Amino acid sequence: MAVPKRKKSRANTRHRRSQWKASTPHLVKTVENGRVVYSQPHQAKLVTDSAGTALFYEYKGRKVADA
Repeated sequence: MAVPKRKKSRANTRHRRSQWKASTPHLVKTVENGRVVYSQPHQAKLVTDSAGTALFYEYKGRKVADA
């Protein structure tokens, strides 16, 4: 197992950790049935019926998988 030869200073540790940042998700705005919907690009969309039951996944208007 690798063991550091010297102790890392508190400043170096905090400087390294400060580079970790959360990025905002890339969303695409679409209009469906008069409503504005935000979704991630290049991902299949789950199609549900009026009761909310999952039916299938579609991508670019085509059915790609069963739910």
